[in-house]
Amino acid sequence: MSMAMAIEEKDLDSLEKRQNFTASIIGCTRNGLSLAHLLAEAGFKTILADKNHGVINFLKNGNTSFLEPELNALLKKHAKNGCLKFTNDIREASSKSDVILLFVQTLIDQKKKPDYSHIEKACKEVGTTMRKGCLIILASTIGVGLTERLIKEKLENASGMKAGIDFGLAYSPICVSSESNFKNFAATTQLVSAVNEQSLRSACTILNTAIKAETVRIGSLKTMEAVDLFENAFQDVNIALANEFAQFCERTGIDFIEVQNIANSHSNFQLPTPRITKESVAKASFLLLDEAAMADTKLPLLTLARKVNDEMLHHTLRLIIDGLKECNKTVRRAKVSILGVSSHANMKEIHGSATKKLVNLLKKKGIVVRVYDPLFSYKELVKKGYPAERTLKEAIEQTDCVVITVGHDQFKQLNLKRIRFLARKSAAIVDMGYVIDPVKAMGEGFIYRGLGRGVPTK
Repeated sequence: MSMAMAIEEKDLDSLEKRQNFTASIIGCTRNGLSLAHLLAEAGFKTILADKNHGVINFLKNGNTSFLEPELNALLKKHAKNGCLKFTNDIREASSKSDVILLFVQTLIDQKKKPDYSHIEKACKEVGTTMRKGCLIILASTIGVGLTERLIKEKLENASGMKAGIDFGLAYSPICVSSESNFKNFAATTQLVSAVNEQSLRSACTILNTAIKAETVRIGSLKTMEAVDLFENAFQDVNIALANEFAQFCERTGIDFIEVQNIANSHSNFQLPTPRITKESVAKASFLLLDEAAMADTKLPLLTLARKVNDEMLHHTLRLIIDGLKECNKTVRRAKVSILGVSSHANMKEIHGSATKKLVNLLKKKGIVVRVYDPLFSYKELVKKGYPAERTLKEAIEQTDCVVITVGHDQFKQLNLKRIRFLARKSAAIVDMGYVIDPVKAMGEGFIYRGLGRGVPTK
């Protein structure tokens, strides 16, 4: 039996006491890995569990999905001293744990409907072996009311125990923005709600010990779920507006980035950067729209924002085709080099990236596509289904168009003269990562296109 659901600050006020508790992270997401390192650093015995054998083997070898040296150092340190262990067996991890944090992701199917099957399976596996008195913390984005309607029900059915009585159950969508690093994660305010006061108090105590940041207690689970969804959906709507502004700028000869820099330097509001939205942001909107449909109500503004943002992938395709035509190149059999498959700049993270979809759209047009990302090996990209090249030189040699999809620092150092020498005569650059100076690109003889970059064209 565990005492985690009734844990108090005095039970964790020393390293020796914290070493008596084991925490499991179910689902090796970016946020899950970050929290695992913080728990281990605080002294908790920590288990990372994921059904994906490749992910666990990768972690066992001392690697993470990030280019953050501090995370890599901590992983190796805690794996070596035994504070951090790895397994593909969720049931085994749950049976040894006092605290179980669920980072299993909600999926969105082809019909834009939520798919909770992975979370349901994880709850069943956790429930069959979890100990009486343990604390479960759901840390994934979920629909309004689903913590009690789905998570609580699945755990109770699998375990034969009652939430709030035999085990604690809390909800805290533990996350940090994609642009933030590990240090920011450790200092990020966390919002927590739970099925009862005891679960809430215990969850806050655990998270405060690991994260060392302010913890805000939310009385209602449904309110907490709505806060998480609203925050992400709000970002989705703002990006949609920026995407519309960007297309306006392209048509009217205005550079959106110049407008953004000026506006953000003196205004109370902040213009976001136009982009193809990441999966995590889009997911919240789809979950809200699904919940709205079940509640027999509509969210027309959010529906429109989703339509605008979904269209940005096709807008990228139009920029590429426009650039090729400006170079007097036929679209079919043109060679296009895509630089970047990461979903976030300077991070070895594919989850949420739209590059694979862009590759497929280009191939349907009869375009020959080559892909390169300095953060991934040739074998890694091929294994993930990309038409990869081993080096940057091979990727851009004899290309008709270079497409930069993400703003890696390495891409900011691209030698335009060198690219011009390797590419075919009259080549285009389509910059979606805002790493190339349009004036310099055109000065080197390239046809330049960029999202929101309404700069003079040839």
